[in-house]
Amino acid sequence: MRIGAHVRDLDPLEAAAEVKADVVQFFLGDPQSYKAPVIPDGLGDLVGASDVDVFVHAPYRINVATANNRIRIPSRKLLQQHLEAAASIGAKGLIVHGGHLDGAADPQIGFDNWRKVFERLECPIPVLIENTAGGDNAMARRFDRIARLWETLDGVANMDENVGFCLDTCHAHAGGETLLDAVERIKAITGRIDLVHCNDSRDAFDSGADRHANLRQGQIDPELILQVCRTAEAPIVVETPAAGQAEDIAWLRESL
Repeated sequence: MRIGAHVRDLDPLEAAAEVKADVVQFFLGDPQSYKAPVIPDGLGDLVGASDVDVFVHAPYRINVATANNRIRIPSRKLLQQHLEAAASIGAKGLIVHGGHLDGAADPQIGFDNWRKVFERLECPIPVLIENTAGGDNAMARRFDRIARLWETLDGVANMDENVGFCLDTCHAHAGGETLLDAVERIKAITGRIDLVHCNDSRDAFDSGADRHANLRQGQIDPELILQVCRTAEAPIVVETPAAGQAEDIAWLRESL
């Protein structure tokens, strides 16, 4: 079981060593921007020489589900750029949020827009769609929406190689999905979990608030978090406040 953290992007492998991580996740640039990814000099060589598994998180701005062309089209371009950049440094996957639609728009529009992405996208590494915490018209907050997304993607060429799933414990809790059987329900929908974002939540169940807390410092029962980690059979990344990440990783290793 490989356990690690989301770390700073300037020197992610050094940051991994500081918290004794087997896995690291980081951004390749500003997560709140549409700017192209930036790869630090020599990072690919360092990753290739390391035994640390690497994942890249796509910018939060990406929303390929939206019906707004001025957001969807640049989002597709940015997703492709980050896929190519992440692959070039040896990342195992690119994590991206499921996106949302405005107002009361038919959610099928968003699911169909996701299908168009995978019909056109070149995927040198898998895209790992992540469940999200909030949004009334989100594509991946509720598990029934995730089921509809996967049904819409069914039959896309090379789906098994190109489309994966990242389960976030804080997002599920804040999004109103119990963690008690979350792994079983997601695997019944997607057939897989490629990565776990292991986070406690500062806010209450079904609050819709995406605010992470260090493990055992939030409102999620620690045993439920451990159960997800035990049963997901996937690498684990904590996206908790940096000051407590080393302790979070140590607790997970001891408990699991």
